[in-house]
Amino acid sequence: MKTVFISLVFGHIFTVILIRAYRQNYMKDRAVNMFYLSKWVQAIAWFMLIFRHTAPDFFSITVANSFLFIGAALETASFLVLQKAFSKQIRNLYIGYTTITIIGFVSIYFSGVTETTRIIYASIATSLFILYPAYRMISDRQASSLQHLMGYLYSIVVISLWFRAVFAMYFGDIVGLFTIGMYQTFTFLSLYLIMILGNTGFVLLSKEQADVDLIRIASYDDLTGILNRRTFMIQSKNCIYGLAKKQQFVSYLLFDIDHYKAINDTYGHHIGDRVLRDMAILVTEQLEEQAIFGRYGGDEFAILLPDTDEQRSTQIAEQLRSTIEHHRFHALPLSYTISVGMVTVLATKDTQLGTLYQHSDRALYEAKYAGRNRVARSLLAVQEESG
Repeated sequence: MKTVFISLVFGHIFTVILIRAYRQNYMKDRAVNMFYLSKWVQAIAWFMLIFRHTAPDFFSITVANSFLFIGAALETASFLVLQKAFSKQIRNLYIGYTTITIIGFVSIYFSGVTETTRIIYASIATSLFILYPAYRMISDRQASSLQHLMGYLYSIVVISLWFRAVFAMYFGDIVGLFTIGMYQTFTFLSLYLIMILGNTGFVLLSKEQADVDLIRIASYDDLTGILNRRTFMIQSKNCIYGLAKKQQFVSYLLFDIDHYKAINDTYGHHIGDRVLRDMAILVTEQLEEQAIFGRYGGDEFAILLPDTDEQRSTQIAEQLRSTIEHHRFHALPLSYTISVGMVTVLATKDTQLGTLYQHSDRALYEAKYAGRNRVARSLLAVQEESG
């Protein structure tokens, strides 16, 4: 029995050592810090249980179980942080529930109840720590397959803890950790599996989150939050390839902000950056879900509209131009307009994104030359692509 507890102690400590070695060059984040702390607290708790029957019961029962409750709270909270679901309200609930759980267990101990009652209480209390993170991982439709799997595995842990409480009601203290028998062996195996599930699961979910962040950094523009030039071009080329198979129209819009340099010179670059961010948000809200919207560089932006003919694309371009012209950004000391160049073609295997850009760029120049704050269309491209 002591060997098992020692193994659990070193299992948690080695987990911390290995993760710290792996992440030593990474900035520490909230989830990792909470997980580290949970492993240390759980290691201390299992270390205390080694001295059961040799140290005072208050030390090896009350204090040890209190540390186990704290460790469970910290570990499950770290999973919620990874899911971006650990709000201030949830944090306060966790602190309150952990405090109540510890006070309740201490009260039960001093009331002189049997070990069976403590087993029932501890099993149900621990399961409630796990229940909400498991529910979040299962119910979140945006969650990954890994998160769903972790949610189901943790649900099994919750159910097993409930079964332990029920067995304790009917069979008494034979389900205790210190009662030799088949159930003791099953409990020790379960403890190992729960430790492996928590440790491995956190590492994998943390790595998955890091991969998602890296993809976002590589794919999106830092300032505006929309697709960067490289990702816009990749997605647009793939989209055109799919439209060519279906012989559908594709429209390409290229636009920039009128007199943007003057905005920077007059109000400063911080206002110029704010203009780009607010404009990107406004345009994104106006576009349909299938539209591909990206920043080409500076104040130049591009939109690819799949399965959109001339009439519909003209309506969209005019709507964007008009919306920006009449919108008043309350946090900005100015209003501004955009000029749009566009082209529409029937997508074929020979349709090139670079060609669409060139014709839209020419149309954008025409819109600027004609006085700005207007939409211009390249008709030459239609003739070339369909001729």
